[in-house]
Amino acid sequence: MTDEAIPAATLIVVRDQVSGPPELLMVERAGGMAFAAGALVFPGGRIDEADRQLAETLKADAARVAAIRETVEETAIAVGLAPVPSEEQALELQRDLVADASFADLLEAHGLGLDVAELTPFARWVPKFHAVRRFDTMFFVARAPVIDWQPQVIEGECAGAAWVTASDVLEREKRGEARLIFPTRRTLERLAQHRSFDEIRADADSHRIEPISPWVENVDGEKFITIPADLGFPVTQEHLDGLWRG
Repeated sequence: MTDEAIPAATLIVVRDQVSGPPELLMVERAGGMAFAAGALVFPGGRIDEADRQLAETLKADAARVAAIRETVEETAIAVGLAPVPSEEQALELQRDLVADASFADLLEAHGLGLDVAELTPFARWVPKFHAVRRFDTMFFVARAPVIDWQPQVIEGECAGAAWVTASDVLEREKRGEARLIFPTRRTLERLAQHRSFDEIRADADSHRIEPISPWVENVDGEKFITIPADLGFPVTQEHLDGLWRG
């Protein structure tokens, strides 16, 4: 494992409901992946050189570009694109991205642009305890398009994708029906406090963004993984024993 963290980006897509808590777009990582195989996560991935080049052209943040691209590639849910494409266009974009087509070229071919302002920074995670790979990941939140899109996955990219509530995912993990890595669990606990996208975005805006690198802390002779208490997360410690590190 390299000591240098890999720059990455993740997008939390939020879909408000008429009644009840909002739904979140989550994917199940394929079982053969080197990092967090089989885990439920938010769409995302590493920031590549093409993301940086497109961001430079647009005078935008490469992390936002990567978060939008990865979400389309993994789920065919188009967030941060302007105008909002049709479902057929989104599926075509997904197929071409999986085939390694240039995101910049695809946007031009479809007459689309990026609306990076749709993404609000939520947190930045830089864990040091992953056994396989370390990532420096920017988490963003964005409102889902007002279209009843169901996520679509392509074999090899993800094992599945769905709209789920934060509380439901946390309950599934407790029952042993889902696997979560530490940053995802802490994020879901924070999201579960809110009843709408507006509340989530207000939460994001009210807390500073700084790298979160969990550390081991001894409490009464027991070891806990700990994060800062002032960054908006309601749970800041988890017992080290049995912690799945991906």
